[in-house]
Amino acid sequence: MFSIPEQFSNATKANFESQFALFSSLTNKAFEGVEKFVDLNLTAAKASLEETSSTAKQLLSAKDPQEFFALSAAQVQPAAEKSIAYGRHLASIATGTTAEFSKAAEAQITETNRKVISLVDEVSKNAPAGTENAVALFKSALGSANAGYEQFSKSAKQAAETLEANVNAAVNQFTAAVKAAPAK
Repeated sequence: MFSIPEQFSNATKANFESQFALFSSLTNKAFEGVEKFVDLNLTAAKASLEETSSTAKQLLSAKDPQEFFALSAAQVQPAAEKSIAYGRHLASIATGTTAEFSKAAEAQITETNRKVISLVDEVSKNAPAGTENAVALFKSALGSANAGYEQFSKSAKQAAETLEANVNAAVNQFTAAVKAAPAK
C-alpha cells in the first residue's frame, strides 16, 4: 500500500506526463492545420497566377474596347466562385482543426478526471477517522466542477456549430447572389 504523499507524487507525475502528451498532440494538430492552410494558399496562388496570365493574354488580344469589357465582365463570376470555394475550403480546414483540438482536449480532461476521482477514492480509504465530511465535501466539489465543465463543453460545441452554420449560410447567400447577378 502506498502512503498518501507517494500517491500524490505518482498522481502529479502521471498528470504532468498526460499534460505533456496533450501539448504534443495539440501542437501536432496545429502544425497539420497550418500545413493544410499553407498548401491551400500555395495552390490558390499558383492557380491565380496561371489564370491571371491567361486572362491578361485574352484581354490584350481584344480588338476593341467592347470586346475588352466583355472579356473583363466574363471573368467576374468565375472569380467569385473561386473565392467562394477558397472560403469553404479554408472554413473546412479551420473546422477540422478545431474539432481535432476539442477531441484531444476532451479525451485528456476525461482521463484526468478519472485519475483524480480514483486518487480521491484511494486517499479517502486511507484517510484518518473524522475526515469523512471533508472527503465528502471534496468529492461534492469535484462532482460540481465536472458538471460545470460538461455544461461548458456542451455550450462551446453549440457555439461552434452555430458559428459554422452561420458561415455556411453566409457563403450560400453570397453564392446565390453571385449566381443571380446578371452577366454583362
